[in-house]
Amino acid sequence: MNSMKNNEVWDLVSLPDGVKAIGCKWVFKTKKDSKGNIERYKARLVAKGFTQREGIDYTDTFSPVSKKDSLRIVLALVTQFDLELQQMDVKTAFLNGDLEEEVYMKQPEGFSSSDGENLVCKLKKFYILIETSLPGMLHEVKQFLSKNFDMKDMGDASYVIGIKIHCDRHKGILGLSQETYINKVLEIFRMKDCSPSVAPIVKGDKFNLNQCPKNEFEREQMKNIPYASVVGSLMYAQVCTRPDIAFAVGMLGRYQSNPGIDHWRAAKKVLRYLKGTKEYMLTYKRSDHLEVVGYSDSDFAGCVDSRKSTSGYIFMFASGAISWRSVKQTLTATSTMEAEFVSCFEATSHGDDKGDVSNRDNGSCLGRNLGRASCYVIGLCLCPNNRLA
Repeated sequence: MNSMKNNEVWDLVSLPDGVKAIGCKWVFKTKKDSKGNIERYKARLVAKGFTQREGIDYTDTFSPVSKKDSLRIVLALVTQFDLELQQMDVKTAFLNGDLEEEVYMKQPEGFSSSDGENLVCKLKKFYILIETSLPGMLHEVKQFLSKNFDMKDMGDASYVIGIKIHCDRHKGILGLSQETYINKVLEIFRMKDCSPSVAPIVKGDKFNLNQCPKNEFEREQMKNIPYASVVGSLMYAQVCTRPDIAFAVGMLGRYQSNPGIDHWRAAKKVLRYLKGTKEYMLTYKRSDHLEVVGYSDSDFAGCVDSRKSTSGYIFMFASGAISWRSVKQTLTATSTMEAEFVSCFEATSHGDDKGDVSNRDNGSCLGRNLGRASCYVIGLCLCPNNRLA
């Protein structure tokens, strides 16, 4: 409550005529370190935005969070140029954004106002890694941030958003691991003692709408199975450090609205795969020849239900993956070449943002601009395995 008061999150006002105030609730969370030990207890007040109606109370939704591609690119550069990697935490960072729209919220539980209980809260606010090779500059950056925000200096970066950072500067290697997160997921879904699987998905595994529940008995059978929660947990691991499960998670996500037993078995198979590979790390290595390299591929007519193909791409930098995706194409390709063309186009469009990574000393481009690859994309589509460089 003190943080909200110091950041002037709301003003107590009378509710205007014709306006409905939304409710709020406290969300309590136990924050743990990379070893699973309790670090501190957190409390967050959230507005019940789900009571608002699209087109009436709001038009757009967004979440101001960092993209994992950006984090991985920074860490790859840290490895390549042997930079210092420090971590700082912005206390109640979600209270530093200004809210332009008029939103009224009921007073939270435990909040006592001398101005009267009939008033409502008019919201004014809505709910970092530092890398450098110069110690003096690092100190200046920390001072600047501490002056403008309530900061906590956490020293050398070792654990960020559930990702453990293993750094060996002498060998020029940096690894990202989610072993602690995977162990947590396995425990939540009672899979910590399961037998490991050799692969998340194998050739011949097919999923379709015919495997979805067709009667009340089958729907009741799936009622208490946490399919969506498992897929969401797998998705976070895939987005952060596990491109090896991207295709399987993408397939499972297509049936979240009405999953069947076969889909549930497939989801557990991915969990069993993670059980056997939880020590795997996404690794970056210092290199004399540095460039951004992209690969694309497609699975022609892989979706049994719609006959649509699946696009896939991955970009490598400093010997490690910095960006990847596996997604069903929006159009129906009529040939393998067309599916490859679409996949390669999506890769080059995405690669336009990844290719211009510049040398910190002379500003020269380390990787060729992958956006230029669109000029010879047709030729690449004739190859079974597409390499963009």
